[in-house]
Amino acid sequence: MYLHITPTKKGKFLTAVQKYREPSTGKVKEKTVETFGYAEKYADQYDDPIAHFREVVAQMTKDQKTEMVSTTTIDLRQKLDPERDSAKNVGYFAFKQIYKELQLDIFWKRIACQYDIEYDLNGIFQLLVYMRIIYPASKKATYDDRNRLYESFGNFELEDVYRALDIISAHDTELQKWLYDHSCISYKRDMSVSYFDCTNYYWDISRPDVDELDEDGNVLQLKYRKMGPEKNNRKDPIVELGLLMDSSGIPLAYDLFPGNESEKVHMLPIINRARSEYGFSRTICVADRGLNTSDNIYYLNGNNKGDHNNRDGYVYGQSVRGADAEFKAWVLKQEDYIDTPIDNADKSDNTVDKGIFRHKSRIYPKKLNVHVETKNGIKEKNIIVDQKQMVYYSAKYAKRMAETRNRQVARAKDLIAHPKKYDKVAAKGASGYVINLSFTKDGEIIDKNLVLDEEKINEEAKYDGYYSIVTSELNMSDEKIREIYRGLIHIEDTFKLTKSELDTRPIFVRTNEHIEGHFSTCYTALVLIRLLEQKLGNRYPVGRILEALREYNCLNVDQNLFIMPYTNEILYEIGKLYGVDLTEKYKTANALRRLLKY
Repeated sequence: MYLHITPTKKGKFLTAVQKYREPSTGKVKEKTVETFGYAEKYADQYDDPIAHFREVVAQMTKDQKTEMVSTTTIDLRQKLDPERDSAKNVGYFAFKQIYKELQLDIFWKRIACQYDIEYDLNGIFQLLVYMRIIYPASKKATYDDRNRLYESFGNFELEDVYRALDIISAHDTELQKWLYDHSCISYKRDMSVSYFDCTNYYWDISRPDVDELDEDGNVLQLKYRKMGPEKNNRKDPIVELGLLMDSSGIPLAYDLFPGNESEKVHMLPIINRARSEYGFSRTICVADRGLNTSDNIYYLNGNNKGDHNNRDGYVYGQSVRGADAEFKAWVLKQEDYIDTPIDNADKSDNTVDKGIFRHKSRIYPKKLNVHVETKNGIKEKNIIVDQKQMVYYSAKYAKRMAETRNRQVARAKDLIAHPKKYDKVAAKGASGYVINLSFTKDGEIIDKNLVLDEEKINEEAKYDGYYSIVTSELNMSDEKIREIYRGLIHIEDTFKLTKSELDTRPIFVRTNEHIEGHFSTCYTALVLIRLLEQKLGNRYPVGRILEALREYNCLNVDQNLFIMPYTNEILYEIGKLYGVDLTEKYKTANALRRLLKY
């Protein structure tokens, strides 16, 4: 076997070629064993691409000769090494394939050229990403367990991993753009509709960080780890993350902000950055009702008065109980509702009852109280915008709302009867239904004429089962509004994925730069997972895909022979994607090298 070099106008085309003798004629012929492509393509990766691939072909020849041995002698008296796991994961190869497709190795090698470093920045980034997917853990545990992956990712120390996080942090937004630009080549990235939401991640520490200030008290650096409203009511410092996804559910951009800041002001900056840097034009942003603010509506879409509004659109959830009296009266007016059959309704769809979508909508001049910047500072201004308002009713949703309230009312009644059992934290939820409820500085209840708020309970019950969605898209059908809004479930599933399968929290790094580097690797892992999911036609749950790839390990039987003890339907389909057989019981070292392409 030798390296064949074909000169072309584009450059030197490299292939591995093997000579063989035709059995019927005895003539010597040649066949291409592997195609490497143009040497110029690898100029950023190797000082001398031709010399590199000559070495690769020489190793292929050596491995091929070893593979020709059809029998292997196994010493049945061999003993296991204590505390040594001989299994090596190979399943990460599926993500390495996408990593190569996105040319992330080129990205990090270009970045590394800007720094005077001796460690392999690309190798460290790959290790952090693949281990986050296969064996998620802290940075130290990741480094200590790096040999659980079949392949070595370079010679570096744990300190180099932390140094690399600083560099990764400095190029985080560049990385996000690179991921988008290069995924657009081979994957569907539909930006006509985008989804935005926020979540938070916690640390197992008792105190928040203090911002860095100069001598005059000016903030030099805002620290991320701050106390805020954690989703599970934990009392730990948190960091907030705002995530923007495309209509296919693939992450598009994200940003971090301190845990004590409001998520409402961070949506527009992320959308504007993505639009300006990535080059797409108009998008309809879908968000939950917590982000439905006057400023977000106006600065996203303007007053919406023209026939053709080229600014970004929105689809937001809206609280019925928290709306004004005119809107509530319109919601309860029954004669305007329409019953539309919905064929694709499922059991989790709270917008329909027995396949019937009961809804109505109107175009309404919505009054907004917007904050505008003037020469004299920020002032409030009243603006009228055109908005389509849609409301639907579901008896199934009404039942769920009533059950939730009834549980809180039952606790409120118990609180009134036994106030000493509760404090401010324990009373949360139920406290909203108790009149005259107050607390001491220590959070204890002041037992003073506590009364159940019957009026509030009855008022809330009127709106059980009603949900409202508002949009800038005046000509969009109610059914389409419903369909688009329900897509928010994908971003909720993504947050669950990061907190379960990827173990993004609790977080063990502490500096802003290391936190940013940590989330860069988690975000990249998330993108790779979603792209693989799309490659598989979205036919399998992410959990099952990851379980299969985590189980795809090899065990060394002999110096050059490995047994592959596990396969399943998903691995078979992944193998078909990449033209490899993942059902083989045995693989040689050369076969694994070809699989991992190193």
